Amino acid sequence: MRSTFMGLETSKRGMFTQQTALYTTGHNISNANTLGYSRQRVNMQPTLPYPGIGLNAPKIPGFIGTGVEAHSIQRVRDQFIDRQFRQESNELGYWDAKSRAITQMEDVMTEPSKFGLNESLDLFWKSLQDLSTTPENAGARKVVTERGVTAAESFNYIYKQLAEIQGNLKNEIDVSTKDVNSILKQIAALNENISKVEPNGYMPNDLYDARDTLIDELSQYFPIQVDYVKTGGNSLAIAEGTVTISLKTNSGLIELVKGKEASQFEHNLPPGDNKDPFQGFTINGAPTNGVTIGHADLQAGQGKMLSIINSYGYGNAGKGDYPEMLAQLDKMAKEFANAFNAIHRAGFGLPPDNSTALDFFVDPNGGPITAGNIAVNQVIKDDPNKVAASTEPNQEGNGKNAMLLAGVKTTSINGLGNATVQSFYQSLIGKLGVDGEQANRLAETSGVKMLTIANNRASVSSVSLDEEMTNMITFQQAYNASARMITVVDETLDKIINGMGRVGL
Repeated sequence: MRSTFMGLETSKRGMFTQQTALYTTGHNISNANTLGYSRQRVNMQPTLPYPGIGLNAPKIPGFIGTGVEAHSIQRVRDQFIDRQFRQESNELGYWDAKSRAITQMEDVMTEPSKFGLNESLDLFWKSLQDLSTTPENAGARKVVTERGVTAAESFNYIYKQLAEIQGNLKNEIDVSTKDVNSILKQIAALNENISKVEPNGYMPNDLYDARDTLIDELSQYFPIQVDYVKTGGNSLAIAEGTVTISLKTNSGLIELVKGKEASQFEHNLPPGDNKDPFQGFTINGAPTNGVTIGHADLQAGQGKMLSIINSYGYGNAGKGDYPEMLAQLDKMAKEFANAFNAIHRAGFGLPPDNSTALDFFVDPNGGPITAGNIAVNQVIKDDPNKVAASTEPNQEGNGKNAMLLAGVKTTSINGLGNATVQSFYQSLIGKLGVDGEQANRLAETSGVKMLTIANNRASVSSVSLDEEMTNMITFQQAYNASARMITVVDETLDKIINGMGRVGL
């Protein structure tokens, strides 16, 4: 015969289970605005029916249910959407960093501008044309030297600003490397904690969320592969286990995190203002130790780290957005100075000095001329009469050489690919504009795709207060009904205990 008190146990289980569901709903509501939180649900299942199976089991028409239990508390997450999110995060990280680096370069080299290099050179050519008509005028000569100083300083300013940004990019590589190393350590620590909880039959959902948030952050820097390893013991079948994080390279996968072990990145960049190009990373510590990867090993167009490296500079040939632009500016300044100085050395200043064979543009330290050091010869700055405006000595009114100097503006220079100085600079600006437009467009496209995937993930994993309120009412009513059922069973038992055996009383 079945137990008279069986209904009490069945309803008690119902109350406990609905109470657990209510607590979980409250946890969801409390974390509705928590970054990275995934809503949780109670997986309910019926308890074993009565009677059990065996020779001594009572013979009744069929199994009688014994109630419900909370089998597990599981977060709602879609790993397929997570993979999509991380892949797009990786691409967005690359193009967003690329766009920022080029935008900073455009800010320095803004053209057309009243204060840009192009305008400085135009004013310099105009001052030479004015000098050609009044070569004996001291004021016109002073204007030429001052406009020459302005043009040289424009070169210096652009070079200095670009070099400073390149230095900032170097610092960003260093900071990003430290961030990556910190993330790897934190993931390994969470793996260790998860491996201690799961074998006891529990689901450490909040630890899963913390780990996934870190993996999302890591995916911005490098393309990664995430694999899950079961922890064993009494772990539930739906337990996620620990993660193994591997770096995707052109030569294969490199494990960065495995269980509680985390490797660390070390870049080769020296401290200080040295702008040595990036050569590679060395990965140290378990699970991978002593492995070196270079720029060629990093997958093209993938991750914020590679984008920063591409902008800063890499390899032995000075490749990269900023090294290449600085090299082009150096070439432009050198060829401009050489072409101008060749004509200036052949001319003559005002008598009685008639100084000749003077370079107008020099490096003050006596080295090769670059965009960073080009300057007007101090001798000429101190004495503008030495500006070689004349093609002949002792001819104050001869301004033919000044006209030849002004003609450098339209002279095709072999060292610049047969372009003029300013058309060469305009081609640099044009290419920069195209690169910037491409980076901005791809960053915007990746951002839109990222937003779409993020919305898809939110529709699965985020907390909906409307849904939670509905669940709360549902679980509350089920709890109340189970409590009412206990009252009914209690009244039934009261009738059996206190109302039977009273015949004749």
